[in-house]
Amino acid sequence: MSDKKLFFRKLGQGKPLIILHGLFGASDNWLTIGKSLSEHFEVYLVDQRNHGQSFHDPAHNFDVMAEDLGNFIKENNIAQPIVLGHSMGGKVAMNYALSHPGKLEKLIIVDISPRGYKIHHDQILEGLKSIDLGSLESRKEADDQLAKYVPNVGERQFLLKSLSRTGDGFEWKINVAAIDNNIGLIVGEIDGEPNPVPTLFIDGENSNYIRDIDLPIIKKLFPDSQVVTIKNAGHWVHAEQPEAFLETLMAFLS
Repeated sequence: MSDKKLFFRKLGQGKPLIILHGLFGASDNWLTIGKSLSEHFEVYLVDQRNHGQSFHDPAHNFDVMAEDLGNFIKENNIAQPIVLGHSMGGKVAMNYALSHPGKLEKLIIVDISPRGYKIHHDQILEGLKSIDLGSLESRKEADDQLAKYVPNVGERQFLLKSLSRTGDGFEWKINVAAIDNNIGLIVGEIDGEPNPVPTLFIDGENSNYIRDIDLPIIKKLFPDSQVVTIKNAGHWVHAEQPEAFLETLMAFLS
């Protein structure tokens, strides 16, 4: 067993359902959806390594994160879970599924495909690195600094959720250095032997993370899969269209 334990929240009872957040996020981002799902399932909201309240480690790639997930499942005696992953969490979930055939009941991947992506987080990382935690006096000051790199207010608010007060200043809950050093791996492709686990890909209509070119590779790796597009939603499908998202989920899970 690993001594690197993941922080998690457990809600409800029923079949086990594990939720993995995306890059720069945390389990908190899924609390509202998790509470709704906990009426039917035993929901595990997990902070992945280098995020939220989980451990920091220099290694950050889909193999070690799939191993974290495997250890988490073993340590909590979870049998045949449903795993839901958004963005980076979706890639971790796919990697785990492909390397552990027969271990999952169902798989849900939110707005990400198995293909590799171009690095597109440079500005965010430059912005995060530009904030001098040693001299930082307020969240407003951090926001003003980050605004030079990330003009979108909602995106900044999301990122600054990971800035936390300490006794004598501020610290990042995310491991900025590890993410920066491994960003090329975080956007890499997922591959392996096909897994027939029933799989749902949920796509945001206004997002370009899942495109028509991805459908053949999705079908190849997950032959028993379907792709459902949620209208009027971007990459944050679950936050932008929660009702449609839950309806789509429940149709697949029941």
